[in-house]
Amino acid sequence: MTLKDVKVGDTVKVHKLLGQGAIKRRIMDMGIVKGVEIYVRKVAPLGDPIEITLRGYELSIRKDEADLIEVE
Repeated sequence: MTLKDVKVGDTVKVHKLLGQGAIKRRIMDMGIVKGVEIYVRKVAPLGDPIEITLRGYELSIRKDEADLIEVE
């Protein structure tokens, strides 16, 4: 399951980052690494972007980026 599939209000833990190169590095630079807990706050009406909370701050990510974050 990826972060894109998580429902609003759920908290999940990052299991693995998919993707390669610059995209993976960008996701890691945002603080999304293995073991981090992510709370899904909101999803825009059309599904893009997704607003999440992690490590004490809010972050909005695109649906295609969320699809690269495998969670458990």
